[in-house]
Parts: sequence; C-alpha cells; structure tokens
Amino acid sequence: MDRPAFKSTLNGSQSSGPVGTAKGPGETPQEFLVISPDQEQRLKTGEFVYYLDPRDPLGRPIFGRIAERRPARLYPDEFLADPAVPPQAIADLYGYNGDAELFELSIRTLGYFDDQLRTFVNPRISPRVGWPIYLASDAMVAKILNKRAIGETGAVHVGSLLSREVGAVPIVLSGRDFTSTHLAILASTGAGKSYLAAVMIEELMKPTNRACVLIVDPHAEYDTLKEMERHPAFQANDGYAPIVKVLRPEDVHVRFSTLRVGDLRYLIDLSDRMDYVLSEAHRTVVNKSLREAGLPDQWTSDDLIREAHAFAARKKDEDDGSDYRSSAGSLEWRIRQLMSKGQVLDDTRHLDLRSLFQPGQCTVLQLDEVDQREQQIVVAVLLRRLYQARQDTERQRARRNSELYLPYPAYVLLEEAHHFAPGGQGTDRVASAEILKTILAEGRKFGVGVGLISQRPGKLDQDVLSQCMTQILLRIVNPIDQANVAAAVEGASRDVLDELPALSKGQAVIIGASVNAPALVAVRERHTPHGGQDQDAPQRWVDYNNPARRAERDRETAPDARPYQEDPLFLPERPVPAPASNLSFEDFFGPDPDARS
Repeated sequence: MDRPAFKSTLNGSQSSGPVGTAKGPGETPQEFLVISPDQEQRLKTGEFVYYLDPRDPLGRPIFGRIAERRPARLYPDEFLADPAVPPQAIADLYGYNGDAELFELSIRTLGYFDDQLRTFVNPRISPRVGWPIYLASDAMVAKILNKRAIGETGAVHVGSLLSREVGAVPIVLSGRDFTSTHLAILASTGAGKSYLAAVMIEELMKPTNRACVLIVDPHAEYDTLKEMERHPAFQANDGYAPIVKVLRPEDVHVRFSTLRVGDLRYLIDLSDRMDYVLSEAHRTVVNKSLREAGLPDQWTSDDLIREAHAFAARKKDEDDGSDYRSSAGSLEWRIRQLMSKGQVLDDTRHLDLRSLFQPGQCTVLQLDEVDQREQQIVVAVLLRRLYQARQDTERQRARRNSELYLPYPAYVLLEEAHHFAPGGQGTDRVASAEILKTILAEGRKFGVGVGLISQRPGKLDQDVLSQCMTQILLRIVNPIDQANVAAAVEGASRDVLDELPALSKGQAVIIGASVNAPALVAVRERHTPHGGQDQDAPQRWVDYNNPARRAERDRETAPDARPYQEDPLFLPERPVPAPASNLSFEDFFGPDPDARS
C-alpha cells in the first residue's frame, strides 16, 4: 500500500516488516491485543508500534504504545530441565521448527498523527484480527512524540527514548508549554530529580531560548550552573552568553513593609487582642503610605509600632474605655524580636525584581541557612510581587521606570515544593500556598510559569499538583505517593504508574502538555557539574585515617617550637649579687647621724 503523505514527511523512514499480528480488542476500548514471537526482544513495555487501515485513502499509520507484555506460549517445562542444554536445541531434536515462544502484547491506542493539529487523532476502532503490526522507526517516533526539534526556539532536549539505543530517539519537550501551563517533577530521594531540573534549566538558557528563570534552592544544589557562563554550548555568534546570579542567604532581603497581615500572623504568635491591634495599625500605615507616596509599602516596622501604640491610646480615650496598651506593648516586643532574630527581614533593603528577572539570566536563590518559615515568606513575597508586576505590565498600568515594569514572561522553579504548598489542613496556614495556587490557576495569562519539584508527592497539595500540565515522574516506590500521583496527574494510566518503582536513577516518565504521548526517557548528561551529589561516607572515613592525612593533621596540631625557658616559680633560691656601683652609703641613705656626733 502506497503511503506518500507519511513517507514524504519522514523521508521514507518506515519499518521493514511486521513484528506481530492483531488478535482483537483489549480490556478497554482504548486497547487492543497483539500476538508476536518477538525473537529479537524488541517489543518492550513503552515501545511504539503501528498498523495500517486499508480503508484509509491516505494510508496514515495508526500508532499505539505497548502497555503490557505477557507470555502466550512458552517452551514445555521438560525442555528446561537441563540448564546446560538450550531449550531450542531440544526443540530442534524433536523436529519442532516453529516459534516455541509467543507473547501477547496489550497496546494502548494513540491514533494517527495529524500534521496540521500536531497531535494524535484516535480512530475509535481497533485493528481487525490478523492485521499486521509494525514497529515504529526511530524517525517516526521522534516525529510523533516531540513538539519541537533540537535547535528550534522552545526546544528543551532532556534525553532519549529509553527503549531505543541511547540518542537514537531524542526526547524534546516544548518549553512554551511547561513554562506557561506549569511543570511538576516528582521522585523519591536520590532518583535524579534535581539533576533533571538542571538539565532543563541548561536547555532554557541556551541561545535558542535565553530564558528568564529564578530557582528557589533550599539545599544550595544549583550554584554549579554558574559554569554555563563560560561553557561553549551556551555561547552565540551575536555575543550572547547566559548570566547566572547566585544569591547567598546573606544577600536575600525582604522589606518589612511588603508583608501582609497574614504573613505577620504566620511569623508571630498573637493573641486575639494583639491581632486586632496589628490589623488596625497595618491598615492605617498602608493607607497613609498610599496617600503620601502613592505606594502601599513606604513604611517601616517602627511606623507600624508607633501606629499600634497610637491606636491603643485612641481606643483608651473612646467612650467604652477599652485598654489595648498592654497588647500594643506586647506586639511591639514581638515585632522587634522578629526584626532582630530574623535572617531576611529588613526595613529598607529588598530584592529588586529587575535584578532578579532578566531574559538570558538564571538567578539562584540559595536559602539553605534560612529558617523554613522565612523561606516560605521569601517565596510568598517574591511570587506576589512578580505576579503583580506581570499583571500591571500586561494591563499597561506600570511605568517603564517602575520596578513593577517587567515586559517579558518569567519562570520560577521551586525545590522542595511540598514545603511551600503542603497538602491537608496545613495548606491554608502556610504563607506561600495562597499565591502559589493563584499563579498556577491564573499565571499563564500573564506569563508567570512555575515548576514544582518534590520528593514527597503525597505531602504536596493535590490542587496545586493537578494544575501542572506537564509531569515528569522518576522512581517513586512509596504506594501512598503513587496513589497521590494517580489521583492528581492526568494521563497517568495504570501501566505508566507500574513503571515508577522499576525506574533506575536518571530514568523518567514524561506525561502531559509538553509531549504528544507519554514517554520513558533516559535523561541526558549535564553540560555543567552536578551540585547535589551524595556524600561517600565510607570513602571519606578511609581517606581521613590514611597515614598521609594523619601526619598532616599531626603537623597542623603540633605546638609551636619555642626556646626553653625556666619557670622562676620552681627554681631554687640563688644569692643575688649586689649591683656594682661607685655610690657610697650616704648616697643611698643620707648622712650617718653617729658620724656627726
């Protein structure tokens, strides 16, 4: 059957012959069964096959993905009795020339690929019994899976298809999709989620993308991205080279006046009376700042404290005589304690949005020495300001010289996302959860994208997770985490979830808007060193105790060599000779009275 439309698109890259035969429909309307001898062991779970419908005048291949593989017929047990004799040799002895082993494959239908829509169209009918089934070629799979080709704007090359030779089928995500409709990377500890995230950041910072990225890094793992600035893979002929700005905890500041009442409630333990005084004082200083400066945040902690005392004094003078002066005093003490002991709060300094967000710049916000509550405040304030800036810019409310003028989209990657939007009853109490939910629901309209990384999907808020339209799942062993992924992630079918415990480090399942179909991927090697390596404790112990290291420590701890000095406290008494002098007795003691008499 001639297939000119598809052949011309793929340059004739069609598989040579059939690898199986359609058996009939499967357990669900989206599945069908195939029988295959698969002597070359090519039909692995996750592999892509196709069939041709003779009734289709365009001859379009109808693709499917192998969801399950099980034996349909095997060698008799007697053929396996002697481990030294291959079962095929016994079969030949008996004159059996057919395929002794047959496998039944469950195929999940994807459909034919529409070049104009750039997506699959399900034919809503399974192949007839006896129709031949073909293995899709490398070029076919690359075309139908990827929305972008390597080197195009928006292309994010993360690795290659796991079921093929390394590099044979590159997997290229659509950066446009996951930076607007959000991303979730979920895995158990040590599965490679931070490594994969760094690979994606590298792709975003290449000359074809020149992204505007902020990484919230609670474990200081991403500072090695700084090497992108000198790596040739990131240089362009027009002079472009990415800027990587790493901010240490001492460089991170949140201006006190950018905190809302809810933030202060989260940071300070307040009684009902103190909460009332705080709310009234905060409202007053914000309104005063708007009247006098045109901005809501031109005030300090001292202004808030003064207004709290002023409010308490006014209430005392009113008819009911309510005395809130002790509450104002207690509130003052708590605010001053917060300002003195807090690591990031400051009355004047803060992180300027224009210094954090620039196209072609990756900003790494290291928060490894910052208290978790303050980390949440940092994220809440930054996301609120970023979202407000993008809203004001898109709606033409921000002046060009204003900090709130950001005329380009921005992407924020959050490590340990379950700390910033925890599931269960803790969600509403965490300061960063509300704005995170808002951006995930509305941010795409204003060009604010979020990537969430978590090692405990079961602890991540399910509403937050369900808003991420691209999901990358690495090894997940915990059944509770698997159940939460199944409930929140669209497209996570049972066969996909069954793959998660069996994945090795650096292998992932990609689902969602950034690819045309779920794909098992081997993550590519990074251009820059990985900063999140585990400690090799046994090797460190051995190195610490080797003779050369011991000798070096002995030299470093040895006392300084000094000339010997006698301790006068433990020396025997010695006669002290009189000093030699020409002075007489009279010179020392005056004239002798006896001599005058």
